[in-house]
Amino acid sequence: MAELSPALADLDGQLKDLFRALSSGFQKMDKIKEPARQSKHLEELTAKMRECKRLIKEFDREIKEEESRNPPDLTKQLNEKKQSLIKELNSYVALRKTYTSSLGNKKAELMEGGSAEGARTDLTDPNVKMASTMSNQQLMDAGKKTMDETDQTIERSKKVVEDTINVGAQTALTLKGQTEQMGRIVNELDNIQFSIKKASQLVKEIGRQLATDRCILFFLFLIVVGVIAVIVVKVVDPKNKNIRDLPGLTPVANTSHILFNRRMGGL
Repeated sequence: MAELSPALADLDGQLKDLFRALSSGFQKMDKIKEPARQSKHLEELTAKMRECKRLIKEFDREIKEEESRNPPDLTKQLNEKKQSLIKELNSYVALRKTYTSSLGNKKAELMEGGSAEGARTDLTDPNVKMASTMSNQQLMDAGKKTMDETDQTIERSKKVVEDTINVGAQTALTLKGQTEQMGRIVNELDNIQFSIKKASQLVKEIGRQLATDRCILFFLFLIVVGVIAVIVVKVVDPKNKNIRDLPGLTPVANTSHILFNRRMGGL
């Protein structure tokens, strides 16, 4: 790896010192018998881990600030270095959880009336004993294994989230299509309702017109019937004076006689 910038080299040195302190601190955990001192020592280690986290953030910030000045290969190596620092820190976080769980079990037994000797026996649990007797490399391997398992869990969770997002997007598209279809149906129903109203109005107008036409036809029918009745009466009874006096209904025979007299007088 290329030489680090002064700022990154300083941060890397501080992190290495803290990681060495954490390694030796966890190896001393089983040598402390009193639960109170164990808890206090664990708090001190936790504070160191918080400092490591802060320094790693500073390390990442420096990488981003120098990214424009560094070649891509160097930036890639620095990011890999940052990931290794994160994994190393997470390995100690996993150890802290193990000891915290052991201390919790011990305190629970003491509250239930168990003897201090019985409580100390819990710290001889195979998993805790194995962690306390591990070398630095073994501690690192155990932490990396825990981190790998965590990464796999995160990847599975990401896949579930992606599947959920895809299903949600598909559902949204389906709902959008159904909403548009419902909008078209509503528009068509409005058009149908408008057409029904217009048709109802037209039917009413046609009904009124037909009623008027029926009245006219009825009166015409009465007139025709009256005319026919008058003609029939005149044919049957030409001497009927009542009908003769009606204007425009002079018998045909009398009319012909009058016209003949007029012609003869002219001669």
